[in-house]
Amino acid sequence: MLKYVVAFSSKTGNTRAIAGRIFDALPAAAEEKEIVDIGESGFLMDAETYFIGFPVHRMTCGMDIIDSLSELHGVSIALFATCGAEPSEAYKKEIEQNVRAWVEDDNDYLGFFLCQGKMQDEIRERYDSLRNDENMEAIEKMIENFDEALSHPDELDLADASFFAKTLAKGKGVQDGE
Repeated sequence: MLKYVVAFSSKTGNTRAIAGRIFDALPAAAEEKEIVDIGESGFLMDAETYFIGFPVHRMTCGMDIIDSLSELHGVSIALFATCGAEPSEAYKKEIEQNVRAWVEDDNDYLGFFLCQGKMQDEIRERYDSLRNDENMEAIEKMIENFDEALSHPDELDLADASFFAKTLAKGKGVQDGE
């Protein structure tokens, strides 16, 4: 059995980047941890602790993540995600609550990490196509957010993801070199 599995679903590469940083930060030998793209493999290896990542869509995760979470029992689980919006604490808590509902009660829930990530170009095109006199101000704010998101996840986001993983691993009694 592995110590850690970092499993993720990623559409734009944002969640993949966070997953890679979390994987690198985990204090385990290479043979004791694995990173898995759920979208490609669709299954999870046996592990003591899972870091499960996803892109936020409509305040929750996709069915591939729901299916994976519902299969896990008696393990430790941490969640991580990326979203197009600059996440407020209230937004983060709502997403966490929505997705945590899929974590079975017999698991040890460790925590949630969320950061902003760039969006697909089609979203910007959709914003532009929706622009009219009545919604001009709202659409401009959405476009500003889109433009801000283009640089994310940035180095600070990646460092925060690394800190998240290291903190949770140490909280479980795992120290570097064990």
